[in-house]
Amino acid sequence: MQSQGLVDIQSIDPSIRVDLKYSSTDNFFGKDIYGDSEKAFLQEKPAIALKLAQYLLKKQNPDYSLLVYDAARPLSVQRVLWESLDSIPSRNRKNYVADPEVGSIHNYGCAVDLTIVDLTTNQALDMGTPFDYFGHLAYPRKENQMLNEGKLNQKQVENRLLLRNIMLTTGYGPITSEWWHFNFYPLARAKKTYKIIE
Repeated sequence: MQSQGLVDIQSIDPSIRVDLKYSSTDNFFGKDIYGDSEKAFLQEKPAIALKLAQYLLKKQNPDYSLLVYDAARPLSVQRVLWESLDSIPSRNRKNYVADPEVGSIHNYGCAVDLTIVDLTTNQALDMGTPFDYFGHLAYPRKENQMLNEGKLNQKQVENRLLLRNIMLTTGYGPITSEWWHFNFYPLARAKKTYKIIE
């Protein structure tokens, strides 16, 4: 990925934790997609913005760190993820993974999936669902409803807001269906600015 101009997140800030979920079976697909890859990459501007997010988080609580689950994703991997859900009709599959024919912002090195970890316990903050949970509980747009229904608690929503507000401050934007996913650029701008990662 470095040959395509991407930077290793930990070379920008070694204090950012990385646990690539697609380099294990601890993901929605239950498959190790990335193999032995342990490094997370982004384009330089998104990586620098992530470094700023880490700084702002640590300024609020020195015992906290960003924990990256996924970042730049090659198009070849996007195809594998798409094909792994071949039992789901393609019109519904888009609810779980981006169509490789369209591409994902991950495929341009401009999106990151992450959470916050408490370094005193080495545990991720409780966000109400795990990473890769596909359902309304993971939807930022449904948080107030889920809170009112008792499906999320106040602390879980506060943890999500802490992550979201820090990412927004540094130029990342959330999406409405995954609390862990943030885009540095919209897809059209990512496509215009960078080449797709093969």
